[in-house]
Amino acid sequence: MGLRERIGSGLKEAMRDKDATRLSTLRLISAAVKDQDIAARAKGEMDGVGEAEVLAILGKMVKQRQESARAYEEGGRLELAEKELAEIAVIEDYLPRRLAEDEVEAAIGAAIAETGATDLRDMGRVMAVLKAKHAGQMDFGAVGPAVKARLG
Repeated sequence: MGLRERIGSGLKEAMRDKDATRLSTLRLISAAVKDQDIAARAKGEMDGVGEAEVLAILGKMVKQRQESARAYEEGGRLELAEKELAEIAVIEDYLPRRLAEDEVEAAIGAAIAETGATDLRDMGRVMAVLKAKHAGQMDFGAVGPAVKARLG
């Protein structure tokens, strides 16, 4: 079952179970994916966005909610921070398993070998390979400096 189908069936299940948090979060996910589908169709891609783009959307949604939760906690709005953290838990159900530190290092090494990267000018190609193969499985904000250290 593809990611879109899993999200759709999760939406139906949340409606049946009357799980308000899960339902609202899955509706936000569906809306974000549909927005990207419309943008893709405007560019001539009639199939909409692919699985990798959906994973990127989910990753971006998690990151946004982490930042919001942190801001709410700093502002003393713990109930809002808890709501954001609950949404993160729902979104992460649809993301692939996060890679462990050693798996990330191995993936970086494999991407460098695959692209034949030798210096920092090749960093963009290495990151593109990592994003294509491991979307949603690693934090690319932390991976970037690791790739840079390896190439530099």
